[in-house]
Amino acid sequence: MLKIIIGNKAYSSWSMRGWLALKASGLDFEELVVPLYNNDWDERREGDEFAPSSGKVPLLWHDDVVVWDSLAIIEYCADLTETTKFWPEEVGARAMARSMAAEMHSGFAALRRECPMNVRRSGPLPRLSDETVADINRILVLWAQARARHGGSGPFLFGAWTAADMMYAPVVTRFLTYSIPVPPFARQYMSDVLRHPHVAEWIEAAQDEPWVIEQYEGAQGTA
Repeated sequence: MLKIIIGNKAYSSWSMRGWLALKASGLDFEELVVPLYNNDWDERREGDEFAPSSGKVPLLWHDDVVVWDSLAIIEYCADLTETTKFWPEEVGARAMARSMAAEMHSGFAALRRECPMNVRRSGPLPRLSDETVADINRILVLWAQARARHGGSGPFLFGAWTAADMMYAPVVTRFLTYSIPVPPFARQYMSDVLRHPHVAEWIEAAQDEPWVIEQYEGAQGTA
């Protein structure tokens, strides 16, 4: 049985990516939401179930197999099912999709720091640092290149829904939360991502969560 341990759906972008991978796999799985930073958080993350990831989410258990880190979970789900559920079939497109996913995995620190994920909140555009503006511009360039080169007739970065879209879905929610201006093609892409049934399910579930992390509810710059 597959079991994924995730943080709050309102705030945990990495949890969202791993969860979207499991949804894309089509496999049955159990999810356990562990509220981040509540009174039990420090004790809970020191338990055996969190030991492989040193207390970080998401964490996937599959019987005796354990996988942590969102990108690793994506690849594990691809191994269990079909690679084409996660990556484009054409080798050039697949290489670009993997490169974009890897850049999302390791980069854009300024955007993460200044604009923490909160799918229950929206507000006016905050004052952003030059580093965050550069992150935003880089993401828009990547989206434009993917759509132009490999988008075809489908609505997503590589036409069909892929791991690249799963990796950038939390960025879509950030752009919406902080009213970040984007060109028309990006607005359309964001709209299509938000309408994807898996993304819509995640956001809807987040609305009903009882937990609030104050540092993610205030002004920008409190990641």
